Amino acid sequence: MAAKIFIDTNLLVYSMDSNEPQKREKCREALRRVRDHYRGVLSTQVMQEFFVAATKKLGVDVLQAKNIVRQFENFEVVTVSPGLIYEAIDCSILNQLSFWDSLIVVAAESAKCNEIWSEDLNTGQIIRGIRVVNPLK
Repeated sequence: MAAKIFIDTNLLVYSMDSNEPQKREKCREALRRVRDHYRGVLSTQVMQEFFVAATKKLGVDVLQAKNIVRQFENFEVVTVSPGLIYEAIDCSILNQLSFWDSLIVVAAESAKCNEIWSEDLNTGQIIRGIRVVNPLK
């Protein structure tokens, strides 16, 4: 079975950002690697954050952004539940992370991911048994 990679919002947003062409290409390549060699995972939090960033920061039309978010269902999607929120609070306290980053970590943990691909966390760090990788480096 292929390793499971949790994809953070920033990779999805940068993959569409024409103002950051180098990051856009690196993120597109990273997403192709996930598609071709791994099992991609994201959460309902990532879907929501992407929609807001795409429409507000990148100026993507809302219906186009909605269609892109719909395509995210091709990944395994972790639904943020009250239980995950409680776990994220604990993770935030124990690991001194922001609540939002902790919610990414516990969602990845619940899906049994091997890695989290993100620009926001410290690459190489292992949190709750999951390695953080920054594919932009």
